[in-house]
Amino acid sequence: MANPNIVNVTSILGETVIGTLTSTLSTVLLSNPASSGKVLKINTILISNVNGTSAQDSTIEISPADTGTSTNARSIVSTISIPADATLTAIDKNSSFYLMEDKSIIGNVNTANMCEFIISYEVIS
Repeated sequence: MANPNIVNVTSILGETVIGTLTSTLSTVLLSNPASSGKVLKINTILISNVNGTSAQDSTIEISPADTGTSTNARSIVSTISIPADATLTAIDKNSSFYLMEDKSIIGNVNTANMCEFIISYEVIS
């Protein structure tokens, strides 16, 4: 597990991952495997409550392992209430960060399948 040097990059590719928070347990939303040789610059994380009647509580964290363990994970947002039919901007371009090798972004919601996510990022290698 190295910290790739991004001074002499060969490519910067824009990527977006979308999905549904399908579990009340922490689930990997985006992973940067060990020895990938890449750094992921996270530009945007959006969490949308698609439940039309009830607020949903969501937690988004950075895990110290690409497998998504919640042990020693650190919160980006912690048990934040998202109103019915609303979207939370957890990270935007003004608060972007780098996801290093052997790290992941994990998330959960209090009611499975009631929140969707979008993560926009750059793969730097």
